[in-house]
Amino acid sequence: MPLFTGVVPPVVTPLTPSFEVDYASYDRVLEHLIAGGVHGLFVLGSTSEVVFHTEATRRTIIDRAVKVADGRAPVIVGTIDPATDRVIGHAKAAQEAGAAAVVVTAPFYTRTNQAETIDHFRYVREALDIPVIAYDIPVCVGLKLDRKTTVTLAREGTIAGLKDSSADDGTLRYVLADTRDVPDFFAMTGSEIVVDSVLNMGAHGVVPGLANVDPAGYVRLWNHCQAGDAVAARAEQERLCRLFEMVWVSAGRTSAGSAGVGAFKTAMRRLGIIDTNVMARPQRALNDAEALEIDTILRAAGLLG
Repeated sequence: MPLFTGVVPPVVTPLTPSFEVDYASYDRVLEHLIAGGVHGLFVLGSTSEVVFHTEATRRTIIDRAVKVADGRAPVIVGTIDPATDRVIGHAKAAQEAGAAAVVVTAPFYTRTNQAETIDHFRYVREALDIPVIAYDIPVCVGLKLDRKTTVTLAREGTIAGLKDSSADDGTLRYVLADTRDVPDFFAMTGSEIVVDSVLNMGAHGVVPGLANVDPAGYVRLWNHCQAGDAVAARAEQERLCRLFEMVWVSAGRTSAGSAGVGAFKTAMRRLGIIDTNVMARPQRALNDAEALEIDTILRAAGLLG
């Protein structure tokens, strides 16, 4: 069996009105996800607003997640930074804190190629005793992991898995086929709205930001797919697709990141999971009118009375 499978949400990091991490709300987020039946917790990813947190804050977030999870779900940690040696520093800190694995993107800001990106992953893996998961997110790092790059890293054991947020399901399908005989290797989609189809083509799980709002829905979807109940899976996926429409409520007034994570935070505030929908600066939070639209979406999805 692959090392990680199932529903592994990228955990939202709630903030106080003064832009500090709200750890009381953070505890509730973690408990909400675990109670929803998720199979792992991905902290300090894009949905966690990782690049806005200092090194010290990142370490505190990891420590808190490991403590609250208390072995009930593996904690996977994003170690996202532009340069290799800085990534290694974050990764070693995550390993010391009890992370089950680290998640690593290609280098960014500096313009690297596929060969240098392969070296980057090798350097990180050589520095650690825990698995490395590749994070393919070209919209943020400016480089798409080639099929050959991913397969090379998987076959040599440098990466244990892939989180694919490239929106290129065709390449993901090829990677899944090319690595079918690689023991323990896994690949997960980061797309909330095509989970049923991607699982059907052989993916091992999903890393859905929307699961911060409705973890139980994604676990139901996973269970339906595992049971081979395509009709039930499609119905649950379509309900989640309608719920996902919250990410377009503030589109145009806010950036894509603010619109997505901001919508999740606004919904979680309405559901009583977190206290504010504050975003890390300079990102904009959703306003009151947009929050009312989120309420309508939550009611239609059966999450709000």
